Amino acid sequence: MCSCKTYCFVLMLILSLKLSAEITLPKVIGSNMVLQRNQRVAIWGKASAGEKVSVTFNKQVKKTTADTLGKWMVYLNKMAANTKPSTMTISGSNTITLNNILVGEVWLCSGQSNMEFTMAKSSKFANANKSKGLDSAATANERNPNIRLFLVRRDLTKPDGANVNKGWNETEITYLKDFSAPGYYFAMKLYEELKVPIGMIASSVSGSNIEPWMSGTVHKNTLSKAPTVELAIDEKQPGKFYAGMIKPLAPYTLKGFLWYQGETNCFLKETTEYTQKFEHLINSWRTLWNNPNASFYFVQIAPHSYSKSKGLNEQTLPEFREAQAAALNIPKTGMVITTDLVDNLDDIHPTYKWEVGKRLALFALAKDYNKNLAYAGPTFKRMNIKSNTLELQFEHADGLKSNNGQPLTWFSVAGADNKFVQADAIIKGNKIFVSSPAVTSPHNVRFAWHEAAQPNLYNKAGLPSVPFKTDSPHHSIAKK
Repeated sequence: MCSCKTYCFVLMLILSLKLSAEITLPKVIGSNMVLQRNQRVAIWGKASAGEKVSVTFNKQVKKTTADTLGKWMVYLNKMAANTKPSTMTISGSNTITLNNILVGEVWLCSGQSNMEFTMAKSSKFANANKSKGLDSAATANERNPNIRLFLVRRDLTKPDGANVNKGWNETEITYLKDFSAPGYYFAMKLYEELKVPIGMIASSVSGSNIEPWMSGTVHKNTLSKAPTVELAIDEKQPGKFYAGMIKPLAPYTLKGFLWYQGETNCFLKETTEYTQKFEHLINSWRTLWNNPNASFYFVQIAPHSYSKSKGLNEQTLPEFREAQAAALNIPKTGMVITTDLVDNLDDIHPTYKWEVGKRLALFALAKDYNKNLAYAGPTFKRMNIKSNTLELQFEHADGLKSNNGQPLTWFSVAGADNKFVQADAIIKGNKIFVSSPAVTSPHNVRFAWHEAAQPNLYNKAGLPSVPFKTDSPHHSIAKK
């Protein structure tokens, strides 16, 4: 007869082997999820090394064998959008059944507090001066089984404790109230136009700068060709939010990314170095998802009184915006303008999150879904000097107008001395002519080049013009 100690050891060994054999899934794969249409869809997890795994969904059966580390992955064939809930079964030594799954469009939104800004917070400001969002009652009553939400509440690599991460859920107040307002308004606009299921993943942290979201840490060396700054990325030391809140989501198949971040780095008075970090983030996320064509749309930060902080001035914000805009040199990117979405310059959290979400959606609808609609405001293209007047040409210039019927604001000109003075600006067709009696030989124009600038230049679609300066190497910021 074996001793009690031997019996317990054998029992523990059997239980350990049984547990190690079970198939497990990442948190982002679960019931109620939306799978990306028209792309091969990755389904993955862990099992015992060498274990045979089968995934069944919508008449597709995909089989594979876990590798020596117990990792396995299959790809479902491309599928059309489907609003009819379906079941997925993953089988091996155990069987997992996932219910209520749809096929449609999937996007990931990330950033700091302005992206994290919840629907519950947003509903308190719904009756704002310039436009209206969903108020508290409308938010509480919002129901849409075809918009599914996955909120990353904390590091996905760590145990959940009391179910901190709630998985995928249909839109209703329990899950909607804590979800990103820009992200949800983006989803609403997409669903309104496309009439297919929308899956939104939100992963943001209030007050975060860009570095924790990057795939590595920054130190002195060479990353970019930019002459004024030297940066490098140590891929062995990923940022903590990248490691815990972005990487565990990959390779969940999706269409693209939304990004609303920059205020923290603006307070640090970053310019060229932010561009390089931002470009690295965009490219590394695309690499992580093995999708170099994944769309990446971001929000240019809004007017704010940064100059009230020590060491900053009225030019700190426009210079940082220029650093953001420089990332538009990367294909399949787009930038939302927010100069008109502020009621209080001392509030770093602009009220109009519904407008931010809608404007992000306009980029996606035009660029990713081939909708014939205006998606950007007037964007500087080229300047011609004509005697004592500067002729400016724009893209997205159909129906240039002053949105309040007053003379155009926030234009300034400078001569060879580079001393800028307030200028007169007149619309003629899709061009603007800028001059000042104080500058007889103008060389350059700046537009909205101040932290408080809320200019009135719009196009027919009601979208505000992009801030720019012609004495900048990045002034042509929308040649796509």
